[in-house]
Amino acid sequence: MSKRFIGARQTTIAREIELHGKGVHSGAPVSVRLHPVGANTGIKFLVSKRGRIIADIPAEVGYVKNLTLCTVIGDDAGVSVGTVEHLLAALRGLSVDNCYIEIDSKEVPIMDGSAAPFVEAIDQAGIRELPEPRKYIKVLKPIRVEEGECWGELMPHSGFHLDVEISFDTSVIGQQRLAFDVSPGVFRHELSIARTFGFMRDVEKLWKAGLALGASLDNTIAIGDDRILNREGLRCPMEFVRHKMLDAVGDLALAGYPLLGAYRSVCGGHRLNAGVLKALFADASAWTIVQAPRVREPFLRLPTAMAIAAGE
Repeated sequence: MSKRFIGARQTTIAREIELHGKGVHSGAPVSVRLHPVGANTGIKFLVSKRGRIIADIPAEVGYVKNLTLCTVIGDDAGVSVGTVEHLLAALRGLSVDNCYIEIDSKEVPIMDGSAAPFVEAIDQAGIRELPEPRKYIKVLKPIRVEEGECWGELMPHSGFHLDVEISFDTSVIGQQRLAFDVSPGVFRHELSIARTFGFMRDVEKLWKAGLALGASLDNTIAIGDDRILNREGLRCPMEFVRHKMLDAVGDLALAGYPLLGAYRSVCGGHRLNAGVLKALFADASAWTIVQAPRVREPFLRLPTAMAIAAGE
């Protein structure tokens, strides 16, 4: 019997997942249910109100409505869901292609500020393979977006490579850069536990703007005068850049399919990540959709990322 080809088939979660928390910006309680769905469905948010679904919002960059401190997607009727990036990062990072996300609020719960609670819930539920081959967005040529000293670039690559650099004028962070070939194992162990962070000097301004109302030391790394205010300190070395990488995985999940490309980001964030995706899709010669070879029986070898990138 030949070995499996990893990644040839689409996936969904094996059973329903229910999570509860609060929105980091709204402070409001939130309930989320993740539902298994069939192949070629993609990832969609189903917004509910009093038990009735009032909106169906695909997790795609064309539905992005706001990028201030988080990623917000919405429909033309004005229904929106914010802070989607950590949950989308968990789904894409663990290679979940199809899922309905039913939510009863305007914001995905912040949980502990990382993607780890979502990863744990998905791991407990399991991932189910579907019969249809997985599709990918293959980057065909370099795409670059610049915003002052910040820039982001997508390059052709045989898998998904992430290279992120940040720089903050504080000794707590300074300049940090990390790069990984992202796989479910790498995402789970290197990126998912990294928490969001913020500066105490910005708190009053954010509150006046109606933001960060649910932020606390339980879900945010708080940075004071060149020191971390959380008693437990950091979870891992360079947690700040790791979180920016986590955000990039979630924002780039808005491509709709996994990317075959290398993403380099310098001093970027949600706005830059989405801007690079929009620039990619605006150039029809810069990308194409490819799919893994169709698997006829359950125990065939899976193609390498190189074979998929070549369209074999």
